[in-house]
Amino acid sequence: MEVFLMALTTGIMVGGIYALVALGWVLIYKCSGVLNLAMGEMTLIGAYVSLSFYSMGIPFILALLFSLIVGLVLGILTERIFLDKLIGEPVLTVIMVTVGLSFFFKGSVELIWGTDTRVFTPPVFSIEPTHIGPLVIGQVYLWSFLAAIILLIIFVGFFKYTRWGLAMQACADDEMAALSLGVSARFVYAAAWAIAFMAAGVGGTLLGNINGLNISVGYLGLLVLPAVVLGGLNSVPGAIVGGIAIGILQNLCGTYLDKYFPGGIKEIAPFVFMAVFLLFKPHGLWGWERIERV
Repeated sequence: MEVFLMALTTGIMVGGIYALVALGWVLIYKCSGVLNLAMGEMTLIGAYVSLSFYSMGIPFILALLFSLIVGLVLGILTERIFLDKLIGEPVLTVIMVTVGLSFFFKGSVELIWGTDTRVFTPPVFSIEPTHIGPLVIGQVYLWSFLAAIILLIIFVGFFKYTRWGLAMQACADDEMAALSLGVSARFVYAAAWAIAFMAAGVGGTLLGNINGLNISVGYLGLLVLPAVVLGGLNSVPGAIVGGIAIGILQNLCGTYLDKYFPGGIKEIAPFVFMAVFLLFKPHGLWGWERIERV
């Protein structure tokens, strides 16, 4: 039972970080109907930017704040330079552009920071574990989870209570109606990419503190996809629930199945689950199920 509780608790905490990255997927899909296949590389860039600031001697909180600002700028530039001219074009065209962006971002990271594994030095979080009853939890997991939850609350509050957040939701629900009310689609798309870049960067930074940082962190973008599918591609609460659920699934499979299926069952299990889940709930738990009458 203690092993199960440890795996469950770690899964919840890692899942909180997955939920943060899943939010980036959902934002862009809600606003434009596009699956952003460059999300993993956006995560990677944000993490390396944060590491660079921290390596300069800047406190971690300030380094994280500066990386958010850089993510905001990069998100706006990415949308304006590569995607602004594609508004109104077929969705497949935009998706293929995001594929090209993923290779461009990955190549840029390898050129600037190299491919060797790097760690936050000195460590941001104490290596002394935290004891909660019978559970022993690493501080890096605990604080990363708390940071992810705080940011998720901030983002959800932004969408629900601010004028800009409501404008983004209006454009996602009915773009033509939103345009008729004076909402700028160009602003909404740029804001979605900026927030997605920021959320992905924070998620990558927190994961980099757990496992170290190298080019393989970009794989996180695809690893989070099952979480997005589970919750629904256009549901912000679904991204949170899906991220935590996939984190739990991954850690339980790693704990109990790795000894029987060596070779990375933790990485395969979420995709197997996604494939089976789509057979029964193709729109996710809270996704929009569109009905067209002919």
